[in-house]
Amino acid sequence: MAIWKTSKSTSTPTTTTTTTTTASAVSLKCSSFGRRNDVPKGHFAVYVGESRTRYIVPITFLENSLFQRLLQKAEEEFGFQHDMGLTLPCDEQDFCSLVAMIR
Repeated sequence: MAIWKTSKSTSTPTTTTTTTTTASAVSLKCSSFGRRNDVPKGHFAVYVGESRTRYIVPITFLENSLFQRLLQKAEEEFGFQHDMGLTLPCDEQDFCSLVAMIR
């Protein structure tokens, strides 16, 4: 299971693999930021942090109680009626820690 991080600042695709103690995470920076067809089947996009970095996460995260709490906080803070995509109210470092705990 991997998460992808996409960035709008890179003009050419680059792939970097980072190994953590629990699992490996794939970081993908590409110029396709914001395209709807770049999300693989079984995954969804979330936006994290002040810079709204886009992460592609597996739908299995929806079963995790920690991730569900984060989604509840997003609902409380942003509601359902906004045009920003699924934005999570946490910084990137906290999100990456959460992902490491879920794995």
